[in-house]
Amino acid sequence: MTDSASERSRPASADGAASEVPDWELRFRAPRVSLPRWAREAPDRSLFVSNATGTFELYAWDRSTGRQRQATDRPNGTVAGSLSPDGEWIWWFDDTDGDEFGVWRRQPFAGGEDETAVPGLAAGYPSGLALGRDGTVVVGRDTEEHGTTIHVRRPGEAEPSEIYRHRQSAGVGALSYDAALVAIEHTEHGDAMHSAIRVVRLDGAPVAELDDTAGGTVELGLSALGFPPLPGDARLLVGHQRHGRWEPLLWDPLTGEEHELALGLPGDAHASWYPDGSALLVVHSFQARDELYRYALSDGELTRLDTPPGTVGGATARPDGEVEFLWSSAAEPPRIRSTSGRTVLDPPGLKAPRSVPVEDAWVEGPGGRVHALVQRPPGEGPFPTVFDIHGGPTAHDDDGFAAGPAAWVDHGFAVVRVNYRGSTGYGRAWTDALKHRVGLIELEDIAAVREWAVSSGLADPERLVLTGGSWGGYLTLLGVGTQPDSWAVGVAAVPVADYVAAYEDEMEALKALDRTLLGGAPEELPERWAASSPISYVDQVKAPVHISAGENDPRCPIRQIENYVARLAERGHPHEVYRYDAGHGSLVVEERIKQVAMEIRFARDHLPAARAAG
Repeated sequence: MTDSASERSRPASADGAASEVPDWELRFRAPRVSLPRWAREAPDRSLFVSNATGTFELYAWDRSTGRQRQATDRPNGTVAGSLSPDGEWIWWFDDTDGDEFGVWRRQPFAGGEDETAVPGLAAGYPSGLALGRDGTVVVGRDTEEHGTTIHVRRPGEAEPSEIYRHRQSAGVGALSYDAALVAIEHTEHGDAMHSAIRVVRLDGAPVAELDDTAGGTVELGLSALGFPPLPGDARLLVGHQRHGRWEPLLWDPLTGEEHELALGLPGDAHASWYPDGSALLVVHSFQARDELYRYALSDGELTRLDTPPGTVGGATARPDGEVEFLWSSAAEPPRIRSTSGRTVLDPPGLKAPRSVPVEDAWVEGPGGRVHALVQRPPGEGPFPTVFDIHGGPTAHDDDGFAAGPAAWVDHGFAVVRVNYRGSTGYGRAWTDALKHRVGLIELEDIAAVREWAVSSGLADPERLVLTGGSWGGYLTLLGVGTQPDSWAVGVAAVPVADYVAAYEDEMEALKALDRTLLGGAPEELPERWAASSPISYVDQVKAPVHISAGENDPRCPIRQIENYVARLAERGHPHEVYRYDAGHGSLVVEERIKQVAMEIRFARDHLPAARAAG
């Protein structure tokens, strides 16, 4: 790229000349910040995540003085953190080299030594945290021994008490303003994709249950979005799927009263409270783009807030009614903006170069119209094309800034991202279609988009790369095995490679999700698990394969990847494996750049040369 924004972003060398750092690397290196989260009782105190040092860490920001301070400093980074309501303490989750297994620690907002936040609570995988105004703490944790346990420590108590335990996955949903009620999202019914909500008192005594999975023929999920910031108000803001998409409702667990909020929006609507409790801030996600609205509880008036087309990566309403939000588009780097028009927080240093915008493609697939996002490099096609498949699987690609796809575009590739069945943002039925024929369903949709990309002249059929991370890495390995003639190269990051071995080694919450997706455990449905496992098709793989994996990954553990790689090696099949000391991906900028460089180099080394025109 040669635009002025790109040129301005190049760091200077000692003699003042611009260095020869390519744009794609600058997009990773440019300092970024997350949406600042502020303390409810001390709005001038905020916490955000930044990569300013080259590793993503937590930062404290005192808005009254402008002072910013790096709060955590670990070799593999830190992103899980929260502020106590009074703004006095920074809570952060301490694991070992990205393995996600650890304990909560805290430090004074102004700086000081870290301490164990909840003495007496053993290590586990985090499953929610809620902090009360009076010092009440509610902590969820998952362990192999007990499943999910939830613990409460009241003010003045030395150690927490257990108020909930179940083998199925669950988590802390919310704590009421007066710290009298706790909302727990649970899946005791056995469907890890659709939670019910139980409200209990601090001693664990049940108050009420809201369960849309009970008694129906269609599984419906619920999500606890928060109690209002008002004393004596027991209403819980709940996300529900009763009408085929996510919408908000208000539920009073003390009276049983429910009030669905008719917003009239076509996509998923997620909501949070305004600080005075008078309105809701609504994030509306529809067809890979987001909008913001204010919903007045007094009269139901829905007012659209002024946000440009693109993606909102988080939004919060401030006490004065101003709304701050993290915005980006595929072409424009992220910014922390405000509905007042100002930039809230602008990281110092070089700025990320722009990229190219996305185009929308709608393709008829076997389960309905599939939405794909396309980015094109300069010139005329057909291009070598990367199908960059998102993880999750219950997530979606959007019109947001992403340094990875932009790097491929800079190297002359078209990039296609597919929101296959199982993706969010296209209604409950689209997301819930991902069951039993796991992996194979998504690949049918990807195959339909691949056919469109080739027939439309966008993609060169001989130079197609299938890639993705996590679930996208899983689909990559499954795709090069089940569609061996469709892909020239496979590039998989932190993938599921041997599904049964992954199940045996992964964290408990993911075991529950896998049982839901496949209908049971491996010993109950061995044929179904085999049909969805990449290792079942490893002998059919034709494309050279590159795999990167974290040594400490609890989600896609290393042993199952080793099993798959060993089978490739037995065949003498061309492959490359890169292992690194982290968990499910890296929070270190230079490490991420290294991995992307290897992936692009591998693809270019193994793709055939472009065919001559005519």
